Amino acid sequence: MPELPEVEVTRLGFAEHIRGSVVLAVQTGKPLRWPLGCEAAQIVGRRVLSVGRRGKYLLIELDHGWLLLHLGMSGSLRFAQNLPQAGAHDHFELVTTQGTLRLNDPRRFGAVVYADSLAAPMALKLLGRLGIEPLSESFDLRRFQSELHRHKAAIKQVLLAGEVVVGVGNIYASEALFIACIRPTTSAASLSKPRVARLHAAIRDVLGRAVDRGGSTLRDFSSADGQAGHFQLDAMVYGRAMQPCKTCGALIKVFRQGQRSTFYCPHCQKP
Repeated sequence: MPELPEVEVTRLGFAEHIRGSVVLAVQTGKPLRWPLGCEAAQIVGRRVLSVGRRGKYLLIELDHGWLLLHLGMSGSLRFAQNLPQAGAHDHFELVTTQGTLRLNDPRRFGAVVYADSLAAPMALKLLGRLGIEPLSESFDLRRFQSELHRHKAAIKQVLLAGEVVVGVGNIYASEALFIACIRPTTSAASLSKPRVARLHAAIRDVLGRAVDRGGSTLRDFSSADGQAGHFQLDAMVYGRAMQPCKTCGALIKVFRQGQRSTFYCPHCQKP
């Protein structure tokens, strides 16, 4: 599943190219997770003002209204002046004066939703409960610690839930917890201030490096210009079960936690 770094890499790949363009046509394929929310023809003629991001949602600001776009489990975007003919898994196209933005989503768990404003009911439903943006100035250490101490669940599960801090997906939660030397099963509420501080810094570090490396390509993710990500090649624990820890040499362990695979070093990461 594309996580925050992959979504940010995607945004960076087309945001400046599409900004200022005028929508010439909107083409839809098979139904996605949620309906568009308006007639496609209503978007034609509108100008693209900017492309932002909130968590794993891309926010395309129009001169009237917004398009909220989610890549789901297997979605990817392409933006180019000349794209090949749409295929069976291409389910949305925004044709503009500066190129075409196309969503390819084989599993159709992604979505493109129109909202008149970010205060509209559907926008609030999708964005309203998202946690702090970890790469923003609002990711404050005191607030992070206060929010963690309200949750008794395992720290990795709290990170994945996205209500404390948004976008720390499975790969990046495993990597950040390793850097912070915290066992994934440790209760969030039990973490001391120094451990929270290490985790806060580790989350910023891991997500920042992932964006710099183009995200992670485990199966089919690629950026808006078709490039694969390479962060997975730098992983310290994720995907390395029964391989020696790069720090201490102990074998990396894996177990199922909330339906996801959790990787950790039993020596470096303390409960």
